[in-house]
Amino acid sequence: MTNTFETIKPLDQRIAQCVDYYYLDVKPNNSLTEFECFPHHNNTISIYRSHVRASNRDMIYDASAPPFQIFTPVREEVLTVRQVGKVHRIVIVFHVLGIQQFFRKLNFADYIVDYPFFRPLELNQLFETQDSRTIGLLLDEFLAKRFQAFEHATLEKAVQHVFSNFEEFSVEHLAAELSISRRHLNRLFKGHFGVSIKKFHRIILLRKLLEMKLFDNPTESFTRLAYELNYADQAHLNKAFKDLTHNSPNQFLRKGTLLGNEDTFWHIVK
Repeated sequence: MTNTFETIKPLDQRIAQCVDYYYLDVKPNNSLTEFECFPHHNNTISIYRSHVRASNRDMIYDASAPPFQIFTPVREEVLTVRQVGKVHRIVIVFHVLGIQQFFRKLNFADYIVDYPFFRPLELNQLFETQDSRTIGLLLDEFLAKRFQAFEHATLEKAVQHVFSNFEEFSVEHLAAELSISRRHLNRLFKGHFGVSIKKFHRIILLRKLLEMKLFDNPTESFTRLAYELNYADQAHLNKAFKDLTHNSPNQFLRKGTLLGNEDTFWHIVK
């Protein structure tokens, strides 16, 4: 059997407003895979079919283990993932504030490894098939049952402002526009996303630049694209990449692998 990595778009339009995409990750003959994921404003629920999580955070295949569900928050640091043994994994990639539309009373600013996001019967249905369309429809159905609109006017306006004004962004200006203090604005972002609003903005800039390079203008230089996003100069661009990815822009691109049809861009180490 061969490895499979497929990205799946939600078909339910209400779910699509909250979920960017799903993906299926299957490696039936895997012994060890190690890869690096980079800062992202999205967050995820990963569901492993039969794995345990070791004390060093390795995901280890165990045929007798039940499905393992883990929530990964907005990432501000490089995340190294190690998968030991065969892999059968389904992942939900949420838009910002997307997961809040389905689950309540959880701390989405940090990892969650001990909460049953999906019930055993639902998990059995998901892992009975490797047909991507069927998996997408099942996840649409399961999430639709859990939908309850999350409303936080100030936070929603702040997030929208950052996405709409990422080229020229000022924390002070946004705080004044929302009639709240800068401290309170930062507290909102730290409480819901686990990162400051300034770091959130830097992550969005990185992801927008990567999107432009991978999908919109692949032949254009990083430097020219960075100017479009108001990076001051090459030194500013290099520092931003070093801080967030531990690589220069060209190293980051050269070492990366784009999986599926969305923005899953990893450095495969092993």
